[in-house]
This record gives sequence, structure tokens and C-alpha cells, in this order.
Amino acid sequence: MTYRIDGLDPAPFRPLFSLAEAELAPRRARRVVADVRPGFPCRVSLEDAERGESLILVHHVSHAAETPFHSSYAIYVREAATAPASYVDEIPSALRTRALGLRGFDAEGMLRAAALAAPGEADAAIRSLLARPEIASIHAHNAAAGCFAAKIVRD
Repeated sequence: MTYRIDGLDPAPFRPLFSLAEAELAPRRARRVVADVRPGFPCRVSLEDAERGESLILVHHVSHAAETPFHSSYAIYVREAATAPASYVDEIPSALRTRALGLRGFDAEGMLRAAALAAPGEADAAIRSLLARPEIASIHAHNAAAGCFAAKIVRD
């Protein structure tokens, strides 16, 4: 079984980079500059920003299902990220080095299973969750901060 991890479409975030701080605030967004690496994982490129890179920290609905599991949290988007990354049977660098909480959802968006994966264990945990026929997708979250990292689907 193969799986795919795709970064978010950058199009909805592009206009934010041209806004002033006062215009970002009502959109629950802020401009930040990466001052450490790793530490600012981009949800479009699925890579950590380099020191000095400009990003937008923005509130993002990662699970829009009309269920009790509707979910949102802050995410980073690099200004330099122009196209969504796509990985097949490979863990992107921004996920590979972090402990992850993996949430397995059914087609209706209900949580059906979950797993924790230490750095280096994500592939096995993803495959185990996707082996369950009721799991339609997995949402990876950074275990420590809790923020959405990426969506994982069967390829």
C-alpha cells in the first residue's frame, strides 16, 4: 500500500504576505522571521524555514468536517513556498524529525484510531493506520505543540 503526503495549496496564503501587520491581525495572522532551524515548519513545502526566512503564522482549519472533531490551529507558511510539496511513501523532513500524533479519520470525518510516532517511526505508524479499512485519511500533528503538520491519504 502506498500513501501520499501533500503540502497545502499556497494560493489562499499568498495575499497575506502583502498585508501590513494591522491588516493581518483581524485575520488571526502574524508575520514572523525564522530565528532557528528547525523550528518553523512550513505546511506548504513541508520543510523547516531557514534562519532569516519570512513566514506567516496563521490560524488554519485543518479538519473542516461537520463533526465533533472539527479542528483548527496555527500553522506556518513560508513566503518562498510557491507550490505544494508531494511525497509518496516518504516522510517529509519537517515531519521526519518530530514526534507526531497521527489521527485516523473515516470518510465522515470521525476519529477512528490514533497513534503516536517518535522521530523515525512515522512510516510504520502510517502504514498500520491505513491498513484499517475504515481509515480514509490521517492527520499528522506535531505531538508537542499540537499543530497540524500534514494530511496523509492512500495513493
